[in-house]
This record gives sequence, structure tokens and C-alpha cells, in this order.
Amino acid sequence: MDFLSKDDFDLDKYLFHQGNHYRAYEFMGAHPGPEGEMRFITWAPKADHVQLACDANDYTGRGMDFERLGDDGLWIFRSGELSIGDTYKYRIHFDGTSHLKSDPYGFYHEKRPATASIIHADEFEFTDDAWLKRRSCSNVYRSPISIYEMHLGTWMKHPVTRTGGLTDDELTDLAHYSYRETAEALIPYLREMEYTHVEFLPLTEYPFDLSWGYQVTGYFSATSRYGDPEGLKFLINELHRAEIGVIMDYVPAHFCRDDHGLRLFDGTPTYEHPDSRIADKRQWGTLTFDYGRPEIQSFLISAAMFWFREFHVDGLRIDAVHSMIDLNFENHEPHEKIYNSDGTEVNKAGVSFLKKLNAAVFDYDESLLMMAEDSSDTPMVTSPVDAGGLGFNFKWDLGWMHDRLSYMDKDFSHRDYFHNRMTFSLAYKYNENYVLPLSHDEVVHGKKSIVGKMYGDQWQQFAQARLLYGSQMSEPGKQLLFMGQEIGMYHEWKDKEQVDWHLLDYPYHRALKKYVQSLNRLYRFNPEFYRADYDPEGFRWLVVDDKVHSVFSYARRAGAAFKVCILNYRPDVYHDFKIPVPSPGTYREVFNSDSTEFSGSGVTNPGRHFSFDEHHIRENQHIKVTVAPLAFQVFEIENNPDGGI
Repeated sequence: MDFLSKDDFDLDKYLFHQGNHYRAYEFMGAHPGPEGEMRFITWAPKADHVQLACDANDYTGRGMDFERLGDDGLWIFRSGELSIGDTYKYRIHFDGTSHLKSDPYGFYHEKRPATASIIHADEFEFTDDAWLKRRSCSNVYRSPISIYEMHLGTWMKHPVTRTGGLTDDELTDLAHYSYRETAEALIPYLREMEYTHVEFLPLTEYPFDLSWGYQVTGYFSATSRYGDPEGLKFLINELHRAEIGVIMDYVPAHFCRDDHGLRLFDGTPTYEHPDSRIADKRQWGTLTFDYGRPEIQSFLISAAMFWFREFHVDGLRIDAVHSMIDLNFENHEPHEKIYNSDGTEVNKAGVSFLKKLNAAVFDYDESLLMMAEDSSDTPMVTSPVDAGGLGFNFKWDLGWMHDRLSYMDKDFSHRDYFHNRMTFSLAYKYNENYVLPLSHDEVVHGKKSIVGKMYGDQWQQFAQARLLYGSQMSEPGKQLLFMGQEIGMYHEWKDKEQVDWHLLDYPYHRALKKYVQSLNRLYRFNPEFYRADYDPEGFRWLVVDDKVHSVFSYARRAGAAFKVCILNYRPDVYHDFKIPVPSPGTYREVFNSDSTEFSGSGVTNPGRHFSFDEHHIRENQHIKVTVAPLAFQVFEIENNPDGGI
């Protein structure tokens, strides 16, 4: 990032105040100058006075006074007394009072509970050019994307034996893996498990551990819990060198109320919406950004671009989109409702901001991932901005997740009453470009783990977890699974402790891990499961209405190649069961979740299965197979049916 001289600010000021400065972090914040001085620029439009508070003046601000930079709220200060590594805050004076604020554009911050910003400049050199080149030539819609979602602080921890006299924060920090230690442990695991991408819960700076990073104070700062920014760059670089993409959660929906953060930054609503009814996120105890304010647009868009440009992340998952586009996201009673002048309830500024954000990202690089976590029924979330959409290229299908989980906790004998829950998501499947998520939100706060949600005894629960993961892999859409669910944790995510890795001492859990690994391998090496996720030609129902047996079947296709998938949601074995197939020929079973290597009962289909030239359901051919209990099975047609068994 280049230092800007005293004469280079006119264009920066113009772009910043227009909401179009997508590299504002090179202009704002703390930067070293050419002659050893440090330059600080902040935005506090209603402030009476701004000072730099640091060790040199005992954080009083005395003797370090900012000057106005133009007439629109920018302030500038230069000093030869500070250098890289020094801590600082801004003392903002307003209406006879003053308060200390961390730098909104700070690149590094003290580890909580301390809150000062740290003057930082790193010289890390990425060596991931080969990855970036391959990514730029890829088609994200036609590529395999299998995401391992994880919270870096609780994926794996060091054992801590020395506890005397330490605070909770100090104990937590001793247990944390650093960014560099995470690289050493995580990358071999992701490669072993055949994941294509890892998604980190937010790694921007935040004050409260149990917010999981979703209440941010440092939008340009890698959290210091796990090391310095160079450590995170090293982790991302090494993931790329191992051919693993990196997605990070990004939170422009709201920010925390902590005194050192963005709230009332200049003594008045500055970053938050001035209307408290819109600003207040009651259920989260946070504040909503003022998306219509140009300087906030420059702040949030440049923060997103910062992680793409400076840290080489491959994608951002935008949290809580629904809360950004609905004025009444939390207002359910008539007296609480907020309406636009035309009677609508859409947060028009939020919608415009998201369009602007996505347009900026894809103007920079079309191969990036912008994923919306959106619980609303807003249409065209993944349609381009110039076609009237919000401009994301993927959306989490939360309806798919809710329908699957609410079906699989039902008694087997009652599942016929809920049959349509398993088919409804396919009715709207091509409205958006969906990711099928089984995320952290579904295994916390009393919701149980994935295995714990499944109906039945232990064997049935693990069988159904395998079945659920099979349906997730084989249905149209990319896929995401939260850490710990690949080994069948009994407990939900405990958010203070590491994944229960000790469970791998037990057969069911080892077998489930092996199953997820095998499932990812099946997915990655068979384009039928990903090449046409967003093309109706890529999916065809074969058995859809069989409420009696709770059996479903469909074909996944990529060009002429196809796979036949069979899913049985009851613990019954069905012999000589007719399954329609798209083409005449000889079929073999190539995958079966009921295999004994996955702790299944071993009901499989060895040998060859010839199709019968007889119409069944919706095809002119069918095969007769044994349908395994609570199982996911895959068949493929032989390329050389005369080649023997």
C-alpha cells in the first residue's frame, strides 16, 4: 500500500465522499510517510476537535492535534514521534466531551481485552500465483465446491495444564492455535478429507469471544487472537498452495456497541443509521450501518476489497442479508412497523448498497465468490445487478436445510405425512444459485448436533447422517458442512471447547469420517454431481411420489454421463425394487452408504444389473435392485457392458 503525499488527496476525498473509494484503506488510517513520519486520517464529521492519543501523551491527546482536511469531516495529523508497532487511538471531542476510539481503518489491534490500534505494515509476499491463475480461468458454477466451515478458535486447541492466576482470556489464548499452527494442522486434514474450500467464521477483529466474530470492531484487521496479519496471510497462502480455496465470513449487516468501536464515533450517529428504529438490532444488541451514506459505502466496500486484494481470500459469505434489506426484520407488531413513502417495507438503501458491493467485487474479479446468507424470499438474489438482481453469485438455501432436518427427526412410520418436505426445495431449485448448508447455526444453542437431530437408535442416527450428507452431495447446489459434524459429534458446538476429536477412538465416528471423505472424493471426481448444478438438464426425478416406502431416486447428469441416486428414508430393506433409468444398458452400484466400511449393515448390490425394456413411472427402462435401509446409493451405466462382471 503506497503512502499518499500531501498533494494527492483531492481525488481520494472526492471518491470517499461520493461512496466510490474502493481502496479507502490506502487513504484512511495510519500510514508511514517517505521521511519517517506517520500520517493519520480519520472521518468524524460532527467532531469539534480530534487528537491522537498514544503512549507519548499518556492517551490524553495532548499536543497531537488533527487539522481539518476539507469541509466534509476528514481530519489529518502527521507526527515523527510514532513508528511501526506503536499503539494509538483517536480522542474525539464533541459538545464539551471527549471519548477514545480505535481506528476504524486500523490494520492491527491489541488483543482483547485491550482495544488500541497498532501501527502496522507487513512485507509478506504471497507465493500463490498458480492458484490465482487457475481460479481466474475457472467457472465457479461448473466447478466442485465442497466447503468445510470452521471456527478457528475451537477447531483444535492446545491442552492447558497451567491455570493458576490466569484470567479466562489468558487461558483461552494459551489454548488457541495460531494462524501458523493452524496451517500445519488444518491443511493435511482438509486434503485428507477432500474438501475444495474452507470457510472461516469471521476473522476480522472483535472484542467478545462468544460473538464468534459476528460483532466486529476492526473491519480491516485480522483478529490478534491467533497472531498478526502476516500469520493469516501465511495460512491463506499455504491453503492456496495446497489447492484449497478460502472463504471468510464478512459482516456488513451490523456492528457492536462497544465504546471503543464505531458507535457514536464522532459523538453522533456516524456509522449507524440516525433513525434508532432502523439502527437498533434488538435481538443481537448491535447497530445497523447507514447504507445510504456515501462514506459508509466507501468504508464497507473497501473493507471487502481489502480482504480480496491484500489477503487473497477467494470469497466472502455475507451474513444476515435479510436484516439488511428488510426495514421490519425485527418489527412484527403493527405499532413497530416502518414503511417507505410508497408503502413498501424494503430497506432501499441496504438493497442499493449490496448491489454496489457486488458490482464492485465482480468488476474487480469475476472468479470470486459472493455468498448470501439470506433467510428472506427476496427474488433474484443471485441475478446480476444489471439484470435487476442483488448481484451475488451464490445463496445459502436455508429452506433446503430446514426441510431436510425437520423431516429426518420424524418417526419413520410418520414420514409419509411429511413427504413433500423432501421435494419442495426442488420446485424452486433453479430460481437461484444455491449452496446447501449444514452450518454452525444448526448445531448450537440447544439445536443438537446433526447426529443428535436424527430420529432413532444410535445405528439409525448414524445411518441417517450418512444419508443426509449423501443427499446434500448429490442434489443440485454446492455444499457446506460445519466442523465436527464429519465425525458425528454427539454434542452440539460448544463454542469454548475444541471438536471432540477423541470420538475417533470409536468405530461409528471413524467410519463416518471415512464416509465423508469418500463422499467428497466421489463428488470431486464425478462431474455429474457439480457440472450442471444450475442447469435443469443436470437433474431429473426418477422416483418422487413413493410415500409408502419413503424412497426417492433421481439422475444427475453432465453431458451424456449420468449417475442414478437412490435414497431410502426408512430402516427397511426392499428387494427387487424397480428404479426407472434414463437409458437402456447394464448398471453397477458404485457407492453405498450402507457398506460395512461405513458401519452400515452391508446391504449392497454386487455384480451387474440389466435394464428392463418396460415403462416404469416416467422412464421407458428400469432396473431391479436391493434398496438398503436408511441409505444413499449410486449406480452408473457400464461403458463396456460386454466386458464381464
